[in-house]
Amino acid sequence: MPPPAMKAACAALALSLAGCASLLTPDVKATREALRPGAYTLDEGHAALVFRVGHMGFSHFVGRFDRFEASLDFDADAPESARLEAIVDMTSLSLPDKAFAETLMGPGWFDADTYPQAIFRSTGITLTGETTGEVTGDLTLHGETHPVTLDVTFNGGANDTLRGAYVTGFSATGAIDRADFGIDKYLGPVAGTVDLSIEAEFMRQ
Repeated sequence: MPPPAMKAACAALALSLAGCASLLTPDVKATREALRPGAYTLDEGHAALVFRVGHMGFSHFVGRFDRFEASLDFDADAPESARLEAIVDMTSLSLPDKAFAETLMGPGWFDADTYPQAIFRSTGITLTGETTGEVTGDLTLHGETHPVTLDVTFNGGANDTLRGAYVTGFSATGAIDRADFGIDKYLGPVAGTVDLSIEAEFMRQ
């Protein structure tokens, strides 16, 4: 059995670590007040852009893009006027099968050499609830530009001592018709509708 002094030291260390953990854990609140105004940039280390598309009725093919950046300018008094811009590096397509990723980035699909970026710029925001909204915008992909609507949920905001910034978090979903953007190869066996899922944390500047 360890001596009493060692037990006391271990207990003190455990309490100290627990106290530090509580200090480092942000007090995240999903309220209208937590949507603080200002200019924000995406924390690229805490963001994900995933797509899925039906494959021959058997399953949904899932992929992601590893590199994208975004900025958000928000006014608490006029949230509907918020501006969002996101730029996706189309050469950062990530799939378990690297050879297939190269195929999808090539001609006939994304053609990432010719169109290395996809760009989304918001044109309007409609609040649908205390922490939800619809973000409409223009998506430029594969040389074509079309309107897209994203359903967005505000997950909360708080001061984050680890990042030294006020942080807001969002989840978003949407869908596009790939044929609208000239990506129409194998329509039928591969569904035309592509579902999007986005997770993003923004840091206020």
